Amino acid sequence: MNPVIANALVSFEPGLFIWVGIAFLAFLWLLKKFAWVPLLNALDEREKNIQESLDSAEKAMKKAEEIAKKNDEALKEAEIAAQRLRKQAKEEAEKLRADILENAREDAEKLKEQTLSAIQQEKKKALVQLRDQVAELAIEASQKILKTEIDKTKNEKLVNDFLEDLSSN
Repeated sequence: MNPVIANALVSFEPGLFIWVGIAFLAFLWLLKKFAWVPLLNALDEREKNIQESLDSAEKAMKKAEEIAKKNDEALKEAEIAAQRLRKQAKEEAEKLRADILENAREDAEKLKEQTLSAIQQEKKKALVQLRDQVAELAIEASQKILKTEIDKTKNEKLVNDFLEDLSSN
């Protein structure tokens, strides 16, 4: 090493010591006035922002949990409502099916009654026609047998009486 530099580092000079001390204190005062307070303020502001962010994140988490719970409840309610609607629709479909079957039975019964009524009417009509034909045949047969002229009205009365006797027997 250089002996001059080595000698300066080891030697003590009170004037230099005082000026270095004054410069150091001035530097500390300037640092405190212009740098330290803004640095502390910036750190406090940053800490405050971080705390606000954490608080708002916590609030957001709580809100998200509440929304998730509400969504779960709404989903359960929707499922219950859907089951209720399905049950109601099934009951209505069953009722409608029963009504349709009942209406079909009633229509079939009415058709059966109408058909039986029509058959009865046709039967009566056929019996009346048969009776008239039998009466005419009987009159013709009796005229041929008797070979006499009998009044047609008397003959019809005789045949009708005969037929009434037959139908009552």
